[in-house]
Amino acid sequence: MKNAIVIIPTYKERENIRAMIDTVFGLPKDFHILIVDDNSPDGTPEIVEQMQQEYNTDEVRLHMVRRKGKLGLGTAYIAGFRYAIEKGYDYILEMDADFSHDPKDLVNLYLTCAERGSDVAIGSRYATGVNVVNWPIGRVLLSYFASSYVRLITSMPIRDTTAGFLCYRRHVLETIPLDKVRFVGYAFQIEMKFLAWKLGFNLTEVPIIFTERTRGESKMSAGIFKEAFFGVLQMTIQSWFKKFIPFGQSTTTQTRLKKSYS
Repeated sequence: MKNAIVIIPTYKERENIRAMIDTVFGLPKDFHILIVDDNSPDGTPEIVEQMQQEYNTDEVRLHMVRRKGKLGLGTAYIAGFRYAIEKGYDYILEMDADFSHDPKDLVNLYLTCAERGSDVAIGSRYATGVNVVNWPIGRVLLSYFASSYVRLITSMPIRDTTAGFLCYRRHVLETIPLDKVRFVGYAFQIEMKFLAWKLGFNLTEVPIIFTERTRGESKMSAGIFKEAFFGVLQMTIQSWFKKFIPFGQSTTTQTRLKKSYS
């Protein structure tokens, strides 16, 4: 049954991508996969193309969007969201390619939306304490207090506001005006949760254990944290002057979007 797709953005992930695809396709849930590759120079998209020949025999299970350059995490996910909506998937998941997110947790995230009534399921490092493996203490503290800062500024009842391991019901992504999402780095994850929360959707944190990558290159940078720190304050202030209509209180998606950003 074609109802759930996992979006995995890639840039120079040749060391991880084959194992990641094989692992997701080996899960008890029949997920499809969409790779959004930003013109990786290391052969990542060529590996995916080879695997498409292996897996897309009876049906197209492994999809790929190849972009012209490194355009940012946020735009990669938005491209993936649009693709998944166009193809008619009901549940749209996102995760990293480097095994920092355990693929086995995809099933629990999916079930949290499909069977337990959530609109957005968040794979949370901080829902039950600090569940991070192989990070230096400085990075753990920076990440934890960054989420605390976001919670303080936005009032969102979410402990892991920067999490990038999620499942969305399709109607959430159809409701959020994706063309108005402005952040491209990790602040993108904050903005998506903030918009979903402001629009009245049910967000649920699902505890996970996050493990730092052991292969490939980290994409973290000082600029990403700077965008998140200052961007959150700006985003919150701007939201004071926007009218958010909770999902279900207007007759059509088009009306709701227009009113939400009037």
